[in-house]
Amino acid sequence: MSAAIHTKERLTVAPAGGSAGAYVTGVDLSRPNDAEEIAGIAKALRDHLVVALPDQTISLDDLERFTDALGGKDITPFVVPMEGRPYVIRILKEPREKLNFANAWHTDLSYLEAPPSYTVLYCLETPPAGGDTVWANQYMAFDTLSAGLRDTLMGLDAVHSAGPAYGTGGYLDGVKDRMSTKIAPSKDAYAEQIHPVVVEHPDTGKPSLYVNPVYTQRIAGWSKAESDGLLGHLYRHAVNENFTWRLRWAKGTLAIWDNRCTQHFALNDYHGHRREMVRTSVKGARPRAARAS
Repeated sequence: MSAAIHTKERLTVAPAGGSAGAYVTGVDLSRPNDAEEIAGIAKALRDHLVVALPDQTISLDDLERFTDALGGKDITPFVVPMEGRPYVIRILKEPREKLNFANAWHTDLSYLEAPPSYTVLYCLETPPAGGDTVWANQYMAFDTLSAGLRDTLMGLDAVHSAGPAYGTGGYLDGVKDRMSTKIAPSKDAYAEQIHPVVVEHPDTGKPSLYVNPVYTQRIAGWSKAESDGLLGHLYRHAVNENFTWRLRWAKGTLAIWDNRCTQHFALNDYHGHRREMVRTSVKGARPRAARAS
């Protein structure tokens, strides 16, 4: 990671971790951002995969405008959006609740034909301690596998589905009454999409491991036993501590991450305290297979 980079003395990118993560300052998201600012944020995301912009004071209109500037708003299926805001979801845990949202390693919406390129998450209230989010660099996850396994994975596809999580009768259907984040279970969640196990990032051209334990169901064309063995190994390897960066949230922090090369995990270690976020997704494209080097 390089030292802090300045863009015309305004936008500053300061690396925050060795594997991922940077703080971006000098940008005010409460007003329309010019092309140079958006390009600077996009470059920071290419370089660091996750960026945090602290001390922002923005409205939902501002959040949606910024999301459009990054590439356009997209819906989040199976989560009830905020009233009058079909592209914004509210992520809330009240002090009385024991369950939180996104408390497992995953890549957002990988079950879609065209999963989101970025996720944007804005902090409205955070507990006095805890409630951090952790990301894992999936470029590194792929690069650190053995050469033989890398070669094997380059020829494989995986089946993704939201069914076990969001389907009627699935996990979240069973606990939705115990969470303030509003879930909308559906039989439609059992639809399946096939994506390459190793994808090529459309901007960097780098290969990234693209499987996760929440939405990846099996290796296409393999038996369950065969899939479970390989995927279990990949899931453990993909989130090795050396690949991760952890963000301590504060009110007004806005984080953006690239779903094409990360997984993330929302920690649930703040029982008795309130945590509230609002989230949008940026439109993406169908993942494409990485090419052998």
